[in-house]
Amino acid sequence: MGLLILLIVGGIIGWLASLVMRTDAQQGILLNVVVGIVGSLIAGFLVSPLLGVAPITSGAITVPTLLISFVGAVILLAIVNLVRRGAVR
Repeated sequence: MGLLILLIVGGIIGWLASLVMRTDAQQGILLNVVVGIVGSLIAGFLVSPLLGVAPITSGAITVPTLLISFVGAVILLAIVNLVRRGAVR
């Protein structure tokens, strides 16, 4: 059940991050889910301990964990755009 929730939340976070970074037309739903989950994992392991917030992978879905996951997904998309095009957008 936790994996299903992680996939759904990751998909929504990835979709919102792709809307912010204007890459939604280039990605499908699968890539949105991957970006959301990977961005959440990166932010959860790097940023959550600094702020004292539980990562989203611990099962705690709160506003701070969702915001940290969203920021991680946006940063991941910015890095991908920088590598792919040479510009963040």
